[in-house]
Amino acid sequence: MIDALPEILVEPLVRAALVEDLGRAGDITTDSVIPRAARFDGVIAARQPGVVAGVDCARIAFRLMDSDIAVTVERPDGAAVAKGDIVARIKGPARGILSAERVALNFACRLSGIATATARLVAAAKPHKARIVCTRKTTPGLRLLEKHAVRAGGGVNHRFGLDDAVLIKDNHIAVAGGIRPAVERAKAAVGHLVKIEVEVDRLQQLEEVLTLPVDAVLLDNMPPDMLARAVAMVGGRIATEASGRINESTVRDIAATGVDYISSGWITHSAPILDLGLDV
Repeated sequence: MIDALPEILVEPLVRAALVEDLGRAGDITTDSVIPRAARFDGVIAARQPGVVAGVDCARIAFRLMDSDIAVTVERPDGAAVAKGDIVARIKGPARGILSAERVALNFACRLSGIATATARLVAAAKPHKARIVCTRKTTPGLRLLEKHAVRAGGGVNHRFGLDDAVLIKDNHIAVAGGIRPAVERAKAAVGHLVKIEVEVDRLQQLEEVLTLPVDAVLLDNMPPDMLARAVAMVGGRIATEASGRINESTVRDIAATGVDYISSGWITHSAPILDLGLDV
């Protein structure tokens, strides 16, 4: 399981999604077809196995639509589910439930898909020490939720934004005139609590990085044999992170090289949804 995000952070995102969906006149289908007094008693259930996330988003969506809707969470974020497992029970005014249904499921299905993809990479990386981390390749406006879903799946978070840490990438190096001037300028500019990581794609670059005051090295798009040599060169002096086309088919071999972290954009930008449904 994983601790829920503070509702004050989540509620504005869910509210914006409901406002988008309701448009200028509200749910004209439900309001014209369903009597005001009608009640709904149903469940959100898993239609395939996986790891759930975004359950609190769904709960908030129903509550925002109608405060009389009662949501009982059976499987909180981070819980593994089998096909047919009940994730939450929903009871209350039918109009509100039906109007909030799509937004609630959009959040829950999307975020559960990320949690499930992350969990698969975490499982594939075992028994090696490498931890699966996300990237900034997230849906604009939803990074908070998607990074939470990564944690629900057993992964850990990389930078939340550009102000978290210094990550000197290839284009920074090219414009700055080299690795050394880039690192020296960063070291002079940032505070003592800010970590510095440098991206390299060749072992010659790594040799230079190891002479500089950095905290981590990002080994980008290196094949497993080169990664293993890079890890040996580092010898535990700084943290090592592998990146580049990380997915279920590649992560096991990369973890076996001994890297500390494996960063994957796939878990947030390309993970398929987990199919969840609202049933009477």
